[in-house]
Amino acid sequence: MGKPADTVEVDSDEKLPIGTDDQDFDSEKSHLNDEAIVTSGQDVSLFVVDVRDDGDSALTFRSLFLGTVIAGLGAALCQASRCLSHDIYNFKPVQMTVSTVFLLLVLYSIGVALAAFLPKRSWVEGTKLQSLAPVLEFINPGPFGLKEHVVATLIASTAANGSTAVNNFAVQRLFYDTNVQALTAILATFSTACFGMGLVGILRPLTVYPSEMVYWQNLPTVSVFQALHFDVHANTKRIKLFWMTFTGMFVYEVIPSYVFPLLNGVSIFCLASQKASATTIDVFTNIFGGASSNEGLGLLNLSLDWQYIGSKYMCLPLIQQVNSWVGYIICYIVIAAIYYSNAWNSKSFPMLSTAIFSSNGTVYRQSAVFGSEWTLNQTALDEVGLPALTGSNAWTNLTANLGACIGGLIAHVLLFWGPYARDAIKQSRNKTQPDPHFQAMQKYTEAPWWWYAILLLLSFFAGLIVVLKGQTSLPWWSYIIALVLGGFITPFSTLLYGRMGTGVATNQLMKMVPGALNPGKPVANLYFSMWSHDVVATSINLAGDLKIGQYTKVSPRVMFLTQVWGTILGAIVSYVVMISVVDEQREVLTDPSGTAVWSGKTLQSLNSAAVTWSLAKQLYGRNGPYLVVPLGLLIGMVPTLFQWLIWKRWPIIGSVKVDSIILPIIYYYSSYMSSGQTSMITSCIIVGLVSQLWLRRYHPVWYRKYNYILGGALDGGAQVMIFVLSFAVFGASNVEKPFPKWAGNPANGNADYCNGNGALD
Repeated sequence: MGKPADTVEVDSDEKLPIGTDDQDFDSEKSHLNDEAIVTSGQDVSLFVVDVRDDGDSALTFRSLFLGTVIAGLGAALCQASRCLSHDIYNFKPVQMTVSTVFLLLVLYSIGVALAAFLPKRSWVEGTKLQSLAPVLEFINPGPFGLKEHVVATLIASTAANGSTAVNNFAVQRLFYDTNVQALTAILATFSTACFGMGLVGILRPLTVYPSEMVYWQNLPTVSVFQALHFDVHANTKRIKLFWMTFTGMFVYEVIPSYVFPLLNGVSIFCLASQKASATTIDVFTNIFGGASSNEGLGLLNLSLDWQYIGSKYMCLPLIQQVNSWVGYIICYIVIAAIYYSNAWNSKSFPMLSTAIFSSNGTVYRQSAVFGSEWTLNQTALDEVGLPALTGSNAWTNLTANLGACIGGLIAHVLLFWGPYARDAIKQSRNKTQPDPHFQAMQKYTEAPWWWYAILLLLSFFAGLIVVLKGQTSLPWWSYIIALVLGGFITPFSTLLYGRMGTGVATNQLMKMVPGALNPGKPVANLYFSMWSHDVVATSINLAGDLKIGQYTKVSPRVMFLTQVWGTILGAIVSYVVMISVVDEQREVLTDPSGTAVWSGKTLQSLNSAAVTWSLAKQLYGRNGPYLVVPLGLLIGMVPTLFQWLIWKRWPIIGSVKVDSIILPIIYYYSSYMSSGQTSMITSCIIVGLVSQLWLRRYHPVWYRKYNYILGGALDGGAQVMIFVLSFAVFGASNVEKPFPKWAGNPANGNADYCNGNGALD
């Protein structure tokens, strides 16, 4: 293979932007720059994303109209049994997001068609209809440009991605028989999303402007935007690769998603053990099964279904992926050890599940304990008994959702990234931020901080109205504490996500606090989490959109209006999606196992946490079975402190940079397979190795030019086919047409033939 290209030393001040790659540079330095490897956010700014700005209009009739229509279309589609909104994946066995590439391709096709066929100003100039010229120019100003394409896409994606807050209303509908009024739900969702947007706006100098805040998973989107609109002739090879890959994946995706579901989870171990004893098959299903929700850990399973793999691992930096691999290894070992050692009485329950159970293994009767008033009835609790968590769920609460992750996150950001944060704020204040894209944006008038401050106030009062008038049982003072807590965690989580492309779950922390403040009130616990955890999640999404705006040179004020409008639409879309799916799939969503198509694991997890933390004293107190869970905050912080002390003395040990070990990421992934569908993990690792280790290291020029456009094409092709299949065969047109059963689409049991634990019953 030869010497890796990253052995070439390059002066970062002399690196060339992406647009220069195809030019003929004779100097040795230009040649060396051509071989430079993308390893940092600065490299992304210089090599991957073009700094070009054509000055085209962003806020047009077409951009607003198309973004709004596509967002509304998403709500209409979600009234059927299948849907392509992000919200639908809250009810799926694998938590995915709808690729923005899918939305931008749909919008690009429509936008180009509108530009070609709508009446133009030139059609009426010099005629009796000359007076209509300004109107026609407003409707059709000319070719469909990059910036209006970006605005339309971000409106639609903001609405489609919705808000995790809507999950709380689904939990109330499923587990508390409470149908939250539409106005209450929309106001609450708007409040959560806009509070997150206000925080992001104020934190822009820290979380958006610097080069290192890349939001890596957005790079395919940015690459496709620029390839479609910049120098199409010069980008012929990139465009050709995009459409060839898109077409190939579009045709292929029908096979694993419809014709041959076995390809989503090929397990050699399960296929080879069909005649083994029942005990062996049970063990193999727990360890190697993973094609269905909560089936097993999916060890060494191979998935060939791109909709579940996604381009994420073609984008995430190698440092993030290596830390996640360490977490995976820990996850396989620990969850299996917890279950087979019967820790927390694990063998009385399924190995993987986010539901809560009674001690005899049946689903916990929470309605008997909390009643119609959603408040603890101690007499009923004494009769029914305390709820129990599966061992995997308890481990998740200890690591990914609460202690280790949150404690490690705060410690890592303060100790390792504190100087960076100070420099970023100082550079923004002095207008010395060196990022070339930030500098290119200085020609535009900034959206002032007080716009975002007003948004914070509006969202605060919208939420207060919901607390005082809605069905929340949350005291007003607890609502204020929730917002303060969410505001405190937001910069930490956003920094991790922007720099590493991954975040950590804050849900359990945001339920532990109200468990102490509002004991015995699970619904109050849900709403506290909504105005704390969901604010954090929304902030991260919106910060990534602002970075897309910076990369594509959409003015800050237009981005502000885009996000506000998208947020309002998203509040409505999210509510429509939730009502439609919960009403149609209620039985499956409350089942601890779920199916390969639908799973209530996200909602069950939210409810489990709300119920158990409302019983914090009994479950997590000094004599409780899960005392170790809240101690996780300390468990997560202490190792990072020791790591920092070691780093100060020995920055590099062997070939490992000590600060490249990011413990909160390891903690998070150490419970990654604790629920849901797990068959894609091995495939994701392979994709990451090929892209981030082989291509990036040994073919850096190809990587910079084509890696992200390839990822976007794969995502787009897969998701467009899923869109087509939704109407053709999956029931979105109210007629479902299952593919005939055969060996690759078994009639009974799990698709991967891991049929232990009663899968054939």
